[in-house]
Amino acid sequence: MRVLLTTFGSRGDVQPLLAVARALREMGADARVCAPPDAEFARLFAEADVPLLPAFATVREWIAEMLPKRGTIPLPTLAAQVMAAQYEAVSAAVQCFDGKKCELMVSTGLFSAGAAARSVAEKYGVNYVHAAYCPMFLPSPWQRPFEYPGHAHPPGVTDNRVLWERDVHVMNEVFGTGLNALRREHGLPPVDNVRDYVFTHRPLIAADPVLAPWRTLPHIDAVQTGAWLPSDQRPLPSDLLSFLDAGTPPVYVGFGSMPVARTHARTAIDVVRAQGHRVLLARGWADLQLPDDGDDCFLVGEVNQQSLFSRVAAIVHHGGAGTTTVAALAGRPQVIVPQLGDQPYWAGRVRDLGIGAAHEGAMPTAESLHAALRHALEPGTCARAASIADSIRTDGSLRAASWLLGSR
Repeated sequence: MRVLLTTFGSRGDVQPLLAVARALREMGADARVCAPPDAEFARLFAEADVPLLPAFATVREWIAEMLPKRGTIPLPTLAAQVMAAQYEAVSAAVQCFDGKKCELMVSTGLFSAGAAARSVAEKYGVNYVHAAYCPMFLPSPWQRPFEYPGHAHPPGVTDNRVLWERDVHVMNEVFGTGLNALRREHGLPPVDNVRDYVFTHRPLIAADPVLAPWRTLPHIDAVQTGAWLPSDQRPLPSDLLSFLDAGTPPVYVGFGSMPVARTHARTAIDVVRAQGHRVLLARGWADLQLPDDGDDCFLVGEVNQQSLFSRVAAIVHHGGAGTTTVAALAGRPQVIVPQLGDQPYWAGRVRDLGIGAAHEGAMPTAESLHAALRHALEPGTCARAASIADSIRTDGSLRAASWLLGSR
């Protein structure tokens, strides 16, 4: 079977698709991925011998272009631009299977990119599956819809069913005009419910059922596979191992691709040091640097987190789905300082499970982060984090590949 997996987003969106693509290829499928052609992603795919077909732009360049314009471009306009550009990229990728088109498309990541992918699949008569890394975006009476900028929930409305009905209209306002204009251009009929068109009635949930449980619903036949974790066998660098061996387990501090990483990282370093712990600082997309030459602080680049997290005392991070899952798998407590999207959801789950602390708000102070880290490092929290590790699934990508090839 020829399978195209497509996304537009940061590493947390791209790397899980690589894990599934590898599993599919091991099962005999011709699996290829359409994703941002950033150099680090190109390197990952080349090492895995999985073809990477380019999305409309590198995600780093796109973010750098969008940040200065933040708040000046209406969200519907921005969404329409992404949909139009990604439609062209996915249309080209669909046909890049040695002269044939793909037979199945799996789409995840940014919603506007997913809307484009769904339309491409319809245009070319390709079977389509939506995959969600977090169940919070799928309609459920047990949770509230995501609040889009300028579309706050009406005050006093507490019935989630009412809010989800309203969510259909909100998403049509944000994404519908741009998508239907694109569809008219390509000879496709309009859609009157953009959300359900993209998510479908049978999505995959690529999230761990302990960390992100999904309750069965009559109108959504979701299949929860577990998180799509890559099989990472890379050894840790020798200088990192030397640092780890030289003292007590450090506290890991990393904020991935978040624009606020510089400010938050400096606050976190000061708090970790004040509590008498060593620091392991992740460089991330902000290219963070050590604040001084103290021997209690070490800088790491791209490493095997699955191996590294088992050697640290705690993980302070922004709450990406992948980092949250790997930290839970390592059995280490977490402090999540959520910034956007699904990150508040993951922070809440870590808090509710008792395996870490959820920082209240996106802008920590020394005092607030101090309290959060203290809580995360309490013996009870550490014990709970260790106890839950064995229940985290590690076969999500294999389960997804098997379902895609046989059980649909």
